[in-house]
Amino acid sequence: MLQVVRKILHIDMDAFYASVEQRDFPQYRGKPLVVGGPPNSRGVVCAASYEARKFGVRSAMPCSQASRLCPEAIFVTPRFSAYREISNVIRNIFLEYTDYVEMLSLDEAFLDVTENKLGIPYATEVAKSIRARIRQETELTASAGVGINKFTAKVATDLKKPDGLTVIRPEDTETFIASLDVGLFPGIGKVTLKKMHALGIYTGADLKNRSAEFLVRNFGKAGRWYYSISRGIDPRPVIPHRIRKSLGAESTFESDLSREEDLLSELREIAEELEKRLSAKSFPARTLTLKIKFSDFTLKTRSRTLPIPPSRSKEFFDLGKELLEEFLIGDGAVVSPIRLLGLSLSHPESESQNEDEFAGSLFPETD
Repeated sequence: MLQVVRKILHIDMDAFYASVEQRDFPQYRGKPLVVGGPPNSRGVVCAASYEARKFGVRSAMPCSQASRLCPEAIFVTPRFSAYREISNVIRNIFLEYTDYVEMLSLDEAFLDVTENKLGIPYATEVAKSIRARIRQETELTASAGVGINKFTAKVATDLKKPDGLTVIRPEDTETFIASLDVGLFPGIGKVTLKKMHALGIYTGADLKNRSAEFLVRNFGKAGRWYYSISRGIDPRPVIPHRIRKSLGAESTFESDLSREEDLLSELREIAEELEKRLSAKSFPARTLTLKIKFSDFTLKTRSRTLPIPPSRSKEFFDLGKELLEEFLIGDGAVVSPIRLLGLSLSHPESESQNEDEFAGSLFPETD
């Protein structure tokens, strides 16, 4: 039986949040821009323009560190409603070509265009058409990768950012993966990379030369993944609709908090924000989880499952307060000052708390 070769696209908007700000506010164009908290805060960078990235500024970096790396950077507060609106425009463009659209975030998606609605014979042409439509309708640029599976398409996208298109033809897939530095494999972090180097694994070819038994022995279940992907095997389908596992809201404080009344004041605001987010989504979850990060970065959670899904901020606050009080002692002192509080809703059968809108890992996290 003839096996159908899939045509998978990975589309990733270029510095999405920062690019939207530079589009909407001409005074930011050509300048290092950071979308996130204030420069002197412990908030994190949501996005950095390419001008800021030249100084080493990256997403998820503390804003204070970003400010030290790039003193001339302009810091702006995120406008998520604007980003969501543009993301909807982009998603609607995708849907004109295929119903198999797996949105990974507001600015990134996989598309299966093995059979596309417009009958375009080549995936490369589909990618070109989509990128042109995005530029025309949003005045923003997107990078794209084309391959026979998710892994290849994802890696290809990152090779020519920003505003690039990389195509890995079916017959070149194994050769392409063999030539890759394993540090470019999504899901391989610093710890795993160091271990691979210690074992003499530097490229995809090195991975392919190791047996499945060797990889599993050294890397656990991720070893099976490395064995398969080094041979160009990635059967994961493009999933049009991801099941939300959780919905949450959290806050990192400007300074660590120790007083119970201060913590409860913050908890009330978080509960109100969670109600707002819930009102915009259909998510009848019965488990509420309190997330606490202490000043030493220790992270702890406590959960409570209710017979009826809670939906109001007062319910979230009251239950969150009960959970918080389990961490408090005596007259309001705490075990350690607290830098972050969060509340999230999840289904009781969920194995983990994941506050991303589109839950589930793209690639095995081994670190």
